[in-house]
Amino acid sequence: MPFLLTLLAPLGFGSGQVDPDAVVAFNSDNPGLLTAWNTTIYIVNALALAVLVVALSRMQSQTPDWAAVSQALGLIWAALVLGAGMIANVALERAAVLAPTDAETAAEIWFTLHAVELGLGGGNEIAGGAWIGCVSLAGLLGHSLNMVTVGLGLVTSAGGLATLVPSLGDTAGVVFGLGAIAWFLAVGLSLFVKQAKS
Repeated sequence: MPFLLTLLAPLGFGSGQVDPDAVVAFNSDNPGLLTAWNTTIYIVNALALAVLVVALSRMQSQTPDWAAVSQALGLIWAALVLGAGMIANVALERAAVLAPTDAETAAEIWFTLHAVELGLGGGNEIAGGAWIGCVSLAGLLGHSLNMVTVGLGLVTSAGGLATLVPSLGDTAGVVFGLGAIAWFLAVGLSLFVKQAKS
């Protein structure tokens, strides 16, 4: 979080005002730093998410149809997050190659690929909202998650789905992001407790 606030926020990350020239300059001055950030928040996250999706699907034995749908949605979300990270890193790589000779084109290419990255999952949370909602409903119906986790998941899901509405996007994104952190912790605790009991 400090990295986001101290280094990325001044570049416009976290707002609708990202400065492509500043991002390209930052990337040139700090090679590998943004790539490491993207790899952590997208690629590592996507791979961990795929494992979690399968684990939660197995936990939903009381609701096999919900388990199948939630597993499909979760794997789709993991693939979108992975794709967003790959595009984000390629955008940085292309910008780094072009920046020394043509900074303007480097910024344009980065900005264009950044839009693709956001479309895949960095700028909306529809797939994540759908998955968290489905898992939470399955947890409610199959009694595999406690009511606090279910309620938190449904609020988080609503936030993710609300990112579809442009006027709600930023606020809904915050609800989804913070809610997802709390929901992942609650689900992790549920998995730990179930494992300890068996």
